[in-house]
Amino acid sequence: MKILIIEDEPGLNRSMVDYLSSQQYLCECVTSYNSALEKIELYQYDCIVLDLMLPGGNGLDLLKALKKANRMDGVIIISARNELEDRIAGLQIGADDYLAKPFHLPELSVRIAAIIRRKNMQGSNTLAFEEITLDVSAKTVHVQQAEVVLTRKEYDLLVYFIVNRNRVVSKNAIAGHLWGDDMDVADNYDFIYAHIKNLRKKLLAAGAGDYIRSVYGMGYKLAIK
Repeated sequence: MKILIIEDEPGLNRSMVDYLSSQQYLCECVTSYNSALEKIELYQYDCIVLDLMLPGGNGLDLLKALKKANRMDGVIIISARNELEDRIAGLQIGADDYLAKPFHLPELSVRIAAIIRRKNMQGSNTLAFEEITLDVSAKTVHVQQAEVVLTRKEYDLLVYFIVNRNRVVSKNAIAGHLWGDDMDVADNYDFIYAHIKNLRKKLLAAGAGDYIRSVYGMGYKLAIK
């Protein structure tokens, strides 16, 4: 799951990145309004952690930009300004949650997980596609009753495919979701093919159907047909 942290205080920014990374989230971070705007115009995220007071602008304006573009990224506002007006404004514009500073990092992680469950899994802790079931809390995968051991990237890739089931996802979108900023250093997308090949092999060996399909010139698709 991919998270964008928008927070101008360096120490808090780094603390959130370190903690959420330890919880198996792929984290990107920015410290200003303009860099945040560039990020949300280029990439999509499972959840955005958004500070309101930023160098160069107001976080509420970033939230308005997201909603104007009909984006479905989850948003949790964090702010030292625990004013009722700010809370109401953020929620009315479309934020999913509001957390006042100071806060405990485990609480932030739990709230992020809840937002992702509501948006992608209808509040459940499990994702399923045909005979494949994922427990997103335990980060386990089962085909029928048999557990399938995946690497972190293979697991993240399977989550991404199931959330985007029946839709073609481009190689660029897959790379951005799994590697974030690090994808910019790649010369090609051979590494994506390698991860998909290994994921398919493991699922097939466990008795799953062959659902991951290559769509020529476009990308990949998880579908029955």
